[in-house]
Amino acid sequence: MSQYWINMMFVGASFLLYIGIAVWARAGSTKEFYVAGGGVHPVTNGMATAADWMSAASFISMAGIIAAGGYGTSVYLMGWTGGYVLLAMLLAPYLRKFGKFTVPDFIGDRFYSRGARLVAVVCLILISVTYVIGQMSGAGVAFSRFLEVSNSAGIWIAAAIVFAYAVFGGMKGITYTQVAQYVVLIIAYTIPAVFIAMQLTGNPIPMFGMFGTHVESGMPLLDRLDIVVRDLGFAEYTADVDNKLNMFLFTLSLMIGTAGLPHVIIRFFTVPKVADARWSAGWTLVFIAMLYLTAPAVASMARLNLIDTIYPEGTESAAILYDERPGWIQTWEQTGLIKWEDKNSDGRIQMYNDANAGFAPTAQERGWNGNELTVNNDIIVLANPEIANLPSWVIGLIAAGAIAAALSTAAGLLLAISSAISHDLIKTIINPNISEKNEMLTARLSMTGAIVLATWLGLNPPGFAAQVVALAFGLAASSLFPALMMGIFSKRVNNKGAIAGMLVGVVSTSVYIFLYLGWFFIPGTNTFANVPGEWMFGISPQAFGAIGAILNFAVAYAVSMATEAPPKHVQDLVESVRTPKGAGAALNH
Repeated sequence: MSQYWINMMFVGASFLLYIGIAVWARAGSTKEFYVAGGGVHPVTNGMATAADWMSAASFISMAGIIAAGGYGTSVYLMGWTGGYVLLAMLLAPYLRKFGKFTVPDFIGDRFYSRGARLVAVVCLILISVTYVIGQMSGAGVAFSRFLEVSNSAGIWIAAAIVFAYAVFGGMKGITYTQVAQYVVLIIAYTIPAVFIAMQLTGNPIPMFGMFGTHVESGMPLLDRLDIVVRDLGFAEYTADVDNKLNMFLFTLSLMIGTAGLPHVIIRFFTVPKVADARWSAGWTLVFIAMLYLTAPAVASMARLNLIDTIYPEGTESAAILYDERPGWIQTWEQTGLIKWEDKNSDGRIQMYNDANAGFAPTAQERGWNGNELTVNNDIIVLANPEIANLPSWVIGLIAAGAIAAALSTAAGLLLAISSAISHDLIKTIINPNISEKNEMLTARLSMTGAIVLATWLGLNPPGFAAQVVALAFGLAASSLFPALMMGIFSKRVNNKGAIAGMLVGVVSTSVYIFLYLGWFFIPGTNTFANVPGEWMFGISPQAFGAIGAILNFAVAYAVSMATEAPPKHVQDLVESVRTPKGAGAALNH
């Protein structure tokens, strides 16, 4: 059986599973559509939340980013994982106790203001729409490679599958579909990693193998990797970073951005009790850790495998002939994600860091006239089984896993958008008397519209996926997270302060990002070059979400202190949200 039909078998079986679950778990009420009826078990919810979170960025891109950047890019692991600790400790149980459907629900009631609710809705839609672009793009990459269709066709297929189970199933259908998607993606991620770890280190546990001995050289694997990348003019894989402030702020931005993502927060409204929300966050961390502990090993081993493929006899020897390149390079060249240009006309593939001026004399001595191989970071995980010559069924499994990762998060984001429009905007602000039947219809139409918009943006992305995702995290960090924190832990912050803080956070973060990445990511419209020397106080655009959050807190408190205190019933609401059930008598004693 050909690789194409093996891929079709794995991907087709997973699609049938998702659609079958959606038919079985079809939402019959608004509560089932928004929060799956509020009766999801914490373990089930933890698994669904993990799938909701581990998007195409986690499955496809994260290992590629770490493979290219080494230790310095470990901020993604620390920030994304740390965000769930914040979520479990500071947000999830209190929001669940509040007992509403959505994030704007809490913000609108806590800050007793339609304006605050409307700002929260706008922020939620901006965050979710920008984030979903990356998921659609990731689905397009996976489909174009494994099903041998165009990138555009892949995005349309992804949209059709999401429509089939999300529009009709709502949160109920999405929840149980995401459980299945988690199982698919974690198996797909782990099995190739185990094979590759065994090949390179003899250790079947990837995270231990990364710190083990490289079988071929007899050296520690990371030491071997440091040597081969240094011999090609790259920074050592384990090298420290110079800008500690930016690393700290970037990690913080990812943490609070994660804790403020609406499609993640909404999952904690689906469990029966407050304690279940905390347990759900704990189980989510467990399920996420299974992939996140494996990702650094996949990254380091993939980088070593790639270099050994191009330089089979060592980095200083002649590179492989282009005509003798392995099949996986030929396959990925067809997608446009690997490109080769013979700059010195020797018919060989030279791959090195031609941006390193200090390495130029060495390159000249070897007869190299520039880097000839461009490899998109997003293919690292997807191509790893082919690079390591693993069985065809493993490649099929990777195909199903990559597509599951993109679809699971896309569905969660689209539901968050749908809920914000149908429940927070139409039901609460525009037409409070709308019937449940019409609200359900509105929710499904809203999701359909969101899918169409997400598909169009995936086909015409406003910039690179990484840029768009950076904006999504920056917006979540600078707008919703501070508002939620102040809403739970401060009785003094009022509606005027909350609105002013969210607006300042969103505007400052967006402007800073656009100054360096281009206005709305349009090429050539950036004011400053996106290089460390141009960054204000050494803060990268990706890290500015933390600064936006600080500005949000500061403005909200300043405006609140200069205006009237919230009404007594709102202060009592804050107190009740923070107080464990049954503790009232002790507090009043």
